[in-house]
Formats: sequence, structure tokens, C-alpha cells
Amino acid sequence: MVMKGKKGSLSKKWLDLGSLIFLLIAMVLVNIVGDYFFHRFDLTEEKRFTLSESTTNGVQSLEDVVFVRIYLEGNLPTEFRELSKATRELLDEFRAYSGDNIQYEFINPSISNDEEERVEVYKELTRQGLQYTNIRMQAGDKMSEQIIFPGAIVSYKDQETPIQLLKSTAGATEQQMITSSIQQLEYEFISAIQKITNPEKKFIAFIEGHGELSELETADAQRALAEFYEVKRITINKLLDALYGFDAAIIARPDSAFSEQDKFILDQFIMRGGRVLWLIDPVFARMDSLKTSNLTMGLVLEHNLEDQLFKYGVRLNNDLILDIQCISKPIVTGYIGNQPRQEMFPWYYEPLLIGNEESPISSNLDRIKTEFASTMEAIEVDSVRSSILLTSSDQTRIVNAPTRISFSILREPPKYELFNSGPHATAILLEGKFPSVFKNRLPQKLIQDESLQFMERSVSTKMIVVSDGDIIRNPVSKLEEKFFALGYDRYTKKVYANREFILNCVNYLCEDDGLLSVRKKEFKTRLLDQSRIDEERYFWQTINTAVPIGLVIVLGMVFFFWRKRRFEK
Repeated sequence: MVMKGKKGSLSKKWLDLGSLIFLLIAMVLVNIVGDYFFHRFDLTEEKRFTLSESTTNGVQSLEDVVFVRIYLEGNLPTEFRELSKATRELLDEFRAYSGDNIQYEFINPSISNDEEERVEVYKELTRQGLQYTNIRMQAGDKMSEQIIFPGAIVSYKDQETPIQLLKSTAGATEQQMITSSIQQLEYEFISAIQKITNPEKKFIAFIEGHGELSELETADAQRALAEFYEVKRITINKLLDALYGFDAAIIARPDSAFSEQDKFILDQFIMRGGRVLWLIDPVFARMDSLKTSNLTMGLVLEHNLEDQLFKYGVRLNNDLILDIQCISKPIVTGYIGNQPRQEMFPWYYEPLLIGNEESPISSNLDRIKTEFASTMEAIEVDSVRSSILLTSSDQTRIVNAPTRISFSILREPPKYELFNSGPHATAILLEGKFPSVFKNRLPQKLIQDESLQFMERSVSTKMIVVSDGDIIRNPVSKLEEKFFALGYDRYTKKVYANREFILNCVNYLCEDDGLLSVRKKEFKTRLLDQSRIDEERYFWQTINTAVPIGLVIVLGMVFFFWRKRRFEK
């Protein structure tokens, strides 16, 4: 019996030793396989930690180290700690895919106890392009102010670029701004990395010479586009090579007719693969006219582009959209003494357009601000497919040009039974192989001219047509020669999504689709309720302290009595 017991004990030891060796070998094999097959599991509901394909490709292709300095460190409020945490998690993801070519450091710009030294740090960060935020913090009955720089500096070799991590939005709460900022982190970082690591930029032309919007009126859009592209203003002036070397062209609200020569140059630019963003007003109507008079006219605008756009697959209608979903404007309703009394009224001629959630260009966008927008229709053309990007609401009314435009329409409440003709398309994407508008129109001598190299049908390309040129026009102060943000409404202080829409359009036309997929990502932020924290702090501190200790004591007693009963038997 003793020999048998010893033999069984020896077998168990060998079995345990074999299991241990097998476990060690399995762990080694898993690590070896892990070196060759990399995968990260994202168990979050909104796939927060899943980077887009364009982002992973971008960081994997880095040839050298990108170093990021983030100035979100120190004693921060809860919301900013959430932004800091999300930034750290994102950069950890970047580093995992980049093979350590992404390195970062979190810095507290207010760490110094010397006020003069802190001020110098603040000045240097401001000089580098970061904006500070002055926040008020309350601890019990005490109120204090703190300067925070919610931004980062991205460095690559000898180049640097700033990133403003906090996205300020007029009328939004601090928590809403933090949520929006977290959603845009991936886009902000990958676009900054692309900007400093990719020296080759595509060229964008703003066409001039036909009464288009001035440089000041498109300054914000040009500044936004200049972060990714080389932007120049070009006058075609009948020059065949005027658009040579450009990848895309923007035609921003012309108010005079194009010559046939300029149309031909644009047409052949498209035939050779050029992309165009057409921002066209079919009807001439301006708010400036209503500043000096209570009445203006909406007149058909002859820009000589109707046949060309129709040939490509879209028809602009000579009408105006009146929409219940619109901008509000202050109207003088009376006087108190000699002071005018103003009230806000909906101005139906400035619709707030809605994006198509099925399109990467216009999905997840806020409303788009317009001024005297018109309806438009897609025309069936062989080898060309169309998709709607923007529409009015379904509470609209259409008036045909010529038409009278007056503030007197606001004297009475709207008759809703008249606003029932929507929704109407106001922006359409066209993709495919376009027929030339000059096909069968040129003399044989010109067609055979080798220097002209006339093409009757385009290579595969795309264009976007918008029936309101004011979508790209930023407010300006002509007296001070300065401009405001694109989409800014000075009466409500709200910034609409015009800037994002223009960027999305050009990104798509220039085949920077990766930036679009990153920009449209959204997920939930689960911030703590600060009021509940203050109210229930001591309760949860007690629970978190007492329950684990009590649980250990109870389990210890149960184990003690179990052993006692077992060995007593």
C-alpha cells in the first residue's frame, strides 16, 4: 500500500511538471505568433479604439519618428481630464500601429511656481499657434481661475504644426464641446501628420474673371484648404493652359457670363480628369440691396453655363426656395422713444440645408447656412451617376424668378399650407465619364488641330454642383478689411457647417476619402455627473472602503470554520 501511494504521488508530480512545461511552451508559441500576426480587439459599443483604414495606413507608412507634445496635464477639470485621457489612448493606438514611430509627451504648462516663467511659457505656446482657455474651477466655497492650453504641437524632422484639441462652438455647453473635440481627435492628428510628412500637395484653382467672390469673401475657405492643398486664384482669360497642373477648380458665385472660350477651357480641363466644384446662383438676389430699401428683385442670372451643366447631368432652376427651417433676422417692429425696438423673425430666403446621411461628404454635418438658394435636378446622362448631397426641409415654398423680395413677408405669420413643396435638392455630386459640351459644335479644322487635342468624352472624374454660391462666402467687414468664420451668423452667434462641407467636397473631389471617413466618426463619451459626485462622495468612499474589508473578514471566517469542521472529523 505504501509503494502504491508513493507511485501515485510520483505520477502526479510528473503530470504537474508536464502541465507546467506545456503551459510555458504554449506561452512562448503565442508570443512568437504574436510577433507575426498583430491584432487589437475593440469591445466598445461604438468601436472607439478602431482606427480607420486610412489612419492605420498613414501611421504604418511613417519613415521617421513623429513626436507630439500635448499640453493637457496637471490639475484639470473632469471634462478636460476626459479629453486628455482620450488623447493618450488615441496616441497609444497610433504608436501600436506605427512601430514606435509615434512618440508623445504630456506637459503641464503651469507647473512652474514662478509666475514670470509661466507667463513666458504661455507666450511661447501662443506664438507657436496654440490658443488658451481660461476656465473657472470651484472647490467647495472657493472659486479659482486656471489657464489651460488644450492643444498639441506635432513635430516631424524640422517641421512643426499646432493642433487645437478643444473645438469651440457657439452656444454649446462645455461638455458638448469636449464630446465634439474627442470625436475629432483622430481626424485632427492624422491630418496634421499628413500635412507635415507629405510635402507634395495637390493644386486647387479659384477661378476669377466672371464676377466671382473676392479673395476676402472666400478667405476662410482658402485658409482651410491651404492646410492640405496649394490654393491659387486664376483668371482663365481664354488661355488654353490656364488650368494646366491643377487638380481641381472652384467656381464661387460668378455674376457675369462666361465666354465660349473660357467654357471650352473648363470643358477640356474636365475631359482630362479635372474636378470642379460649381457654386452657382441661378437667380441674382443680394441682401445688400435690402439694407437701403425694403424691396429688391430676384432676377434670372445669365452666366452662360446652363447648357454646359445640363450636358454634364444637372439642371439649375430659375427659382428661389422659401423654407420654414431658416435663419432668423432682427426686424425693427417699433420705437421706444427714439430707440428702435427689434425682434427676431425667420427669414425664409436663407434656408438651413440638411445633409444626406448616406453620403460621406454630407453625413454627420450640422445645418448648412445659405442665402437665396435655388432648386436643382439631376439629368440622366450615359456613364454618369448622380447623388444628392444637400436638401431643403420639407416645409418649403418655391417662387419663380423674376420675383419681388421684401421684409414685408414677415408682417404676418406664415401660411403653413403654402410651405408644402419640399424637400428640394440644392447640391448634387456627379461621377463618371462626361460628354463634352462642345461635341459636334467645333469645326473639323479645330478638332484635327494637334495643339488643341480635343476630347469628346472625359476620363473617369467627378464634380459637385451647388445651387447657391453664398455657401462658400464668409462674412466680411469691408471697413476693417477683415473676415469672419465661414458659416458664422452674426445675429445668433452660431457657426454652421459650411466650412466642413466645403472641405469635405474638395477632399472627395481630390480623392482624399480617408480624411472623410475619419471626420465622420462619432462615439459616446460617458462623463461623470459632477453634481452626483459632490452629493454622494462620502457614501461611495465608505462603500468602497468598508465593503472590501468586510468581504475579506466574512470569507476569512467562513474559511476558518470550514477548515475547523473538516479537520475535527
